[in-house]
Amino acid sequence: MSAFDAERFKANERAGFNRIAGRYLAAATARQALQQALVELAAPAPGEHILDLASGPCLLAADAAARVGDDGLVVASDIAEAMLACGRDAFASDDHRPMTYCAADAETLPFADDRFDLVTLGLGLFILPDPLAALTEVRRVLVPGGRLALSVWGPADAVPLISHAQACIARLLPPPRVPRPSVFRFGEAPVLRRLLADAGFGTTDTTDYRLDCRFADAAEYWQAFLDLAGGAAEAIARLPEAVGRKLADEVAHELRPCRAGEGYATSNRVLLALACK
Repeated sequence: MSAFDAERFKANERAGFNRIAGRYLAAATARQALQQALVELAAPAPGEHILDLASGPCLLAADAAARVGDDGLVVASDIAEAMLACGRDAFASDDHRPMTYCAADAETLPFADDRFDLVTLGLGLFILPDPLAALTEVRRVLVPGGRLALSVWGPADAVPLISHAQACIARLLPPPRVPRPSVFRFGEAPVLRRLLADAGFGTTDTTDYRLDCRFADAAEYWQAFLDLAGGAAEAIARLPEAVGRKLADEVAHELRPCRAGEGYATSNRVLLALACK
């Protein structure tokens, strides 16, 4: 197996999220309550300048922009420019929102020191190849006393929305040539707090959130996973059609523990954190 190639990983994630941008936006209503919980934790205030990293189609950024008023500013940033384009198009009629867009790598932010009052990062930290570098950059661009509000998936056994699909992939496909960081690697509060402390953040408060999802059938679950999967979705899209069908069929067997009436239900643990510079 090859050593981890960060630049290749980033390129694949960028391609994957560009590919699924439209579907990611369409599926975002299922995560609206989680987004709202993170915004409430972040507590954007009138006049604040906010950076929303891994912004995707900018839904969290737009929510924050509605709160900062005309004297504030929200910068929506993502490595996948098609994601930002979806957000820009979705909110094109809301000219009153103080928003701007910036395609950028979170590990090398193109902003001056002490620029933002608040940085938000929803379900994105675990995707970054070098999360410590990214958090160090976040701290650099925050004003003294500035805040970072983020969310990450919990441990694998507490996130069936993703773990069941990943189990099917692991059974049917060979290991990836380039190892991928686990999306569950910061799912325990002590691990996340230690990483934030290593990046120089002071006080960090964490809390659990439950994201409940229901699916009419296994196909709807599988599509929901692909709508979140970024680089994995890109790799799966390149598979022979027969292999893709086999994966989708395998999901129905894997999901049996989640059976709920005629469909399926998953309850997924998310960790929310608020840290201060």
